[in-house]
Amino acid sequence: MPDDLFIRLDQLVPGSSVFLKLEGLNPAGSVKLKTAVALVASAEDSGRCFPRTRLIESTSGNLGVALAMVCAAKGYPLTCVTDPNATVRSRRLMAVLGAEVVVIDVRDAQGGYLQSRIDYIGERLRRDPDLHWLNQYANPAGPQVHQDRTGRAIVAEIGHADYAFIGAGTTGTLMGCAEYLRRHSPVTRIIAVDAEGSVTFGGPAARRHLPGLGTSRRPEILDTRNIDDVVHISEADSIAMCRMLAKERGLLLGGSTGTVLCAVQDAAKFIPDGSVVVAISPDFGDRYLETVYNDAWVAERWPGISRHKVSQVSREPA
Repeated sequence: MPDDLFIRLDQLVPGSSVFLKLEGLNPAGSVKLKTAVALVASAEDSGRCFPRTRLIESTSGNLGVALAMVCAAKGYPLTCVTDPNATVRSRRLMAVLGAEVVVIDVRDAQGGYLQSRIDYIGERLRRDPDLHWLNQYANPAGPQVHQDRTGRAIVAEIGHADYAFIGAGTTGTLMGCAEYLRRHSPVTRIIAVDAEGSVTFGGPAARRHLPGLGTSRRPEILDTRNIDDVVHISEADSIAMCRMLAKERGLLLGGSTGTVLCAVQDAAKFIPDGSVVVAISPDFGDRYLETVYNDAWVAERWPGISRHKVSQVSREPA
């Protein structure tokens, strides 16, 4: 899996160097392949009997695809518990790769689906003693792999970085990178980027539409000691950023990347000239063609977003 692919987006912070780390070029198409490999390895190391053991995990999309790929290669049964915010393409990819896909459409007390997904897993675990929950929200294997791989790759490739902008979903990538940067690049200011409506860092809950960043339940692995600042970005701004980069730079990036890059752009006025800025792009935008890049889907949810319309495919009459 490539760990050192970066592109430059210096125009977001004029006078400084901005490096965007692309994580969408591995076989699973997202940063979550590292997490998936680590979570499955931790299950194997637990002493459980495979392939009799069946794995189950809660996912908003990318981790489910990555886990389905890993489990298909190993011959392990897998159940992915997701929700309506996961893109249709992601759900289909999980199923094509052999996973059982369960879509939970009951919202939890915070207005999201995460606790409802976890409650469903709890019910399944009580009924099936051969079922094992990988639990990305509490499993230390997730942050550890990003400490060993993602954080290490940033320092190895970029060297000195003044700022690191990292999205916060389940916070595994954030926690691992923050730990490595604190040890090996202590001058780096670490900014966690979250979605408005997420309760991860104690903000008020609100309904969200984009999978990836944000939670309706604080992950157990979250530790804020290595984080210097937390920035919340609206989903409307995230989508506008994605669509602008597609039209003006030819970059098709996922919604989480748009959120992170909005945070970079908003912070530009506070970043001194000559700084080195690193941001992480979890995935590309091909899984979001029917959502982030679909004019009708966007207009239904955010009528105010009129700029950067994306041309829709037209069909010739038969």
